[in-house]
Amino acid sequence: MTEEDLEDLPESAGQRLAERQQAHQREEFRIALRGLLMTPLMQPDHEAFPAVRRQQAALRDWLSRETGWVLKVSRSGARLNKLPAELNNATRGLPGYSRYRYALLCLTGAVLVSTQSQITLQIICDKLTRRAEEPAMASCGFRFDLTTRHDRLHLVHVCRTFLSIGVLARVHGDEERFVNEENADVLYDVNRWMLAELLAAVRGPSTWLRADAPISVADRIHSLVRDFSFDTEDARRTAIRHHIARRLLDDPVVYAATLDGETSSYFTNQRGPMAARLSEATGMTAELRAEGVALVDEPGLMTDVQIRGNGTHGHVTMLVAEYLRARHFTVAKTAAGHSNTTAMFTYARDVGAFIRRAALEHGKLWRKDAREPGAEESLAEMAICRLEQLNLVEWRGGGIYPLPALARFKLGSTEVTKKSRSRRE
Repeated sequence: MTEEDLEDLPESAGQRLAERQQAHQREEFRIALRGLLMTPLMQPDHEAFPAVRRQQAALRDWLSRETGWVLKVSRSGARLNKLPAELNNATRGLPGYSRYRYALLCLTGAVLVSTQSQITLQIICDKLTRRAEEPAMASCGFRFDLTTRHDRLHLVHVCRTFLSIGVLARVHGDEERFVNEENADVLYDVNRWMLAELLAAVRGPSTWLRADAPISVADRIHSLVRDFSFDTEDARRTAIRHHIARRLLDDPVVYAATLDGETSSYFTNQRGPMAARLSEATGMTAELRAEGVALVDEPGLMTDVQIRGNGTHGHVTMLVAEYLRARHFTVAKTAAGHSNTTAMFTYARDVGAFIRRAALEHGKLWRKDAREPGAEESLAEMAICRLEQLNLVEWRGGGIYPLPALARFKLGSTEVTKKSRSRRE
């Protein structure tokens, strides 16, 4: 409908139509933003990609103003350069990735950069083997042996990561056969746009001169995402605002105690308006408490780790959260007569012992292997890691230390659902 058509409508009808159009634009913007926050490297077949393309101008303005992140959109996909606010958080990263697997991921990416539009898994292996034999790699202790099943499994895991994010597309073959059969192979298409946008960084590692290149891993990570230095007061405040917004959008909860002096002062004074703006744009609900701020997504779609969920792992995690909450937080009366919440730590072995006891009551609801003797150790590690990823506990030196947001979780009644069985015709 054109502007001339709107002018011909009665005033009330035209106003209602304009309001509906504005509501549609706001909802589409929210869909696009939520999609980018969960999938910063977005393929064209992603359900939110059409909204991202239509809303790209508004998204660029909002992201630049609120977070300082850069958005690139083309027919080949979308890339939100989602630079992290925290670089020393060990709970982040690709699931199942060790330091060796990350090194293999980077080397495989370097191999793909130097190839054409297609490549086979055997060719990747050959090039990785030659790179691993280089003196610089050997001096770091890196080894890659195609003849061992262990290294073939690592490479297959890396290739499946590239498949999941759209850098590779399988044309023919099967990775499982490659692991078990020496002569098996897989043919891939290489998406060069997705590969080029894979690294989200302010400065690429290839731009460093050898003499100026950072040495330690921590320095290298900081050098990739270090923002420009700011000399004016307004620029410093903008940098602080971007830092806090990135944490609010990335972290399950931001505790005031984790912020330094200047950032903490800004957070204390501006957290209400900031949380309101972020909530309006993303559709999440802001929870402001004395300890900090959390943006909560009730459907649980804006997180890659959930405390609650179906199955054994979800139930065990909730049981452990309830156990730690009840054990850690005790209310004591101060000399002035006020309630004071104190916390103490729990050993990981105590969590395992609790799960062993809980299995007597709840084990009938769990998977069979979760009821086996000794399974409580792996279940305890899983639950603690999940709670740590959600900023609900800290795991230090074998001790589990509660964080304030853990107190907001309480286990409700367990609901048992049966899997539906298809009727045979």
